[in-house]
Amino acid sequence: MPSPVSLVDMLRTHAATQGRDRSLCFLEPGEDGRLSGDDRWSTYGDLDLKARTIAAALQDASRRGERALLLYPPGIEYVAAFLGCLYAGVVAVPIYPPDPMRLNRTMPRIQAIEKDAGAATILTTEPILSMSEMVFEHAPEFRQLQWIATDVLPETAAAGWKDPGIGARDVAFLQYTSGSTGKPKGVVLTHGNLLHNSGLIQRYMAIDKESVCIIWLPPYHDMGLIGGILQPLYTGYPCALLSPMDFLRKPIRWLQMFTQLKGTIGGGPNFAYDLCVRKVTPEERETLDLSTWKTAFNGAEPIRRDTLERFADAFAPCGFRPEVMFPCYGLAEATLMVSGGPHFQKPISRRLDPSGPDIVACGCPLEGQTILIVDPESLEPRPEGEVGEIWVSGPSVAEGYWNRPEETQTTFHAFPKGSKDGPFLRTGDLGFLHGGQLFVAGRLKDLVVIRGMKHHPHDIERTVEKAHESIRPGCVAAFSLDLEGEERLIIVAEIERRDHVAERIHTEIRAAVVRHHSLQAYEVLLINAGSIPKTSSGKIQRHACKSSFQKDALDIVSRMKMNEANV
Repeated sequence: MPSPVSLVDMLRTHAATQGRDRSLCFLEPGEDGRLSGDDRWSTYGDLDLKARTIAAALQDASRRGERALLLYPPGIEYVAAFLGCLYAGVVAVPIYPPDPMRLNRTMPRIQAIEKDAGAATILTTEPILSMSEMVFEHAPEFRQLQWIATDVLPETAAAGWKDPGIGARDVAFLQYTSGSTGKPKGVVLTHGNLLHNSGLIQRYMAIDKESVCIIWLPPYHDMGLIGGILQPLYTGYPCALLSPMDFLRKPIRWLQMFTQLKGTIGGGPNFAYDLCVRKVTPEERETLDLSTWKTAFNGAEPIRRDTLERFADAFAPCGFRPEVMFPCYGLAEATLMVSGGPHFQKPISRRLDPSGPDIVACGCPLEGQTILIVDPESLEPRPEGEVGEIWVSGPSVAEGYWNRPEETQTTFHAFPKGSKDGPFLRTGDLGFLHGGQLFVAGRLKDLVVIRGMKHHPHDIERTVEKAHESIRPGCVAAFSLDLEGEERLIIVAEIERRDHVAERIHTEIRAAVVRHHSLQAYEVLLINAGSIPKTSSGKIQRHACKSSFQKDALDIVSRMKMNEANV
């Protein structure tokens, strides 16, 4: 059969050739805490019918190319609405649904995205639609939008669907990146971008129709949506979904799904593996069988060698093999994956300097993708082994940012100094190439510069994590501020419990930072567990943390300035 030119062609083909095969299932914990829902699998035929039903309603309410916000909890209804937008030729805009208990905190970002996207329609469920009056109190402009509850649409409406003839250059959806809630940026992703990147993921992760995906990642985030939902739909294998909150509350649920369904592929950010090691007890591990796991991808934040080793050691008795670890690198602006692999080989690592931490390789550039390391100031390419900004080009690179021509030009149309090769996407990430492998060193904008010396914040954060047992792994932010005419280092760290001596933790943190980085922390703040700003994929939001610090909005347990410390 001819290759699909759009995601619509792709799913229609699966519906025609394997319509009764299992596609997606959303598992939920029951009253006893165990997962249920294995009997509620959607087939490819089910998804195609639901997508046509929603698309018919959209075609009656919207014009082709208009934007529709998707306000859903994680689940099959969300996936069906996303596909319904594609089938209608409407641009989907996935976002987190409003939290009725925290509307003051969750609505501003939704409002900012709606304004930026210029949405005409909101797709949601009947339960969320029933609370729309509460939403209107915070966002009266939402009253003017067309609201459609897709979970109550009659399937007979599917007969009214008209194939819009979607092509590779048509926009599929806007992926709003994590960042400031005041100025969200929508990455414009076409059907061609998604098909190209999905093909790369399939090949490099050794995926086929016998694969079984087990995923808990947020479906509103690029890794969860493209890697966790669209990739199974692209290849045609089953995928079981779990709510991110159900995973965070009880990480063993994710591993139980692997055991129950004989999962072969799944993953997430580095912190997810650490969380499993910390929260899954030895007794619980005895109930697991992870021997079918073939690809454990790790991306979206700095990948730590000790995390990979701890997870492999902890779950080796369950049949987990260290060679299935698959470090990778990507970003929304490049659809998803830029580098990864090689498959079935133990990850390799290097150090930037003898006293620094190991940096795990994120694999080689994927076929058709070019990675260049460039000095961010001179724009001159850097030789192998030297750190610079990571630049990317290839068919997976997005069209740009929605309605932001200047930022699109700056970010997506870069050329190295004195060269006509390009254009390249400037990722804003720092890294280096060695032996054909990409090593990611951190974010350009997060660099800590004290007295002319550059420090990578995640190196400092790693040092702080190890300084005291009460400090929560993956929950530390290091950043600098101009205070009293000088750049000062600020450290914010979550603590696990309150049965501690705060002064001792402050002392250990400061001593460790001086010992390993020759830096004095101007101020150290200890905050309550679960309160540090993070992205939907679990990455520390240093700028949001800095902003909360400046507004005195952190959930502080204890704070100490340099002149108060005894180090």
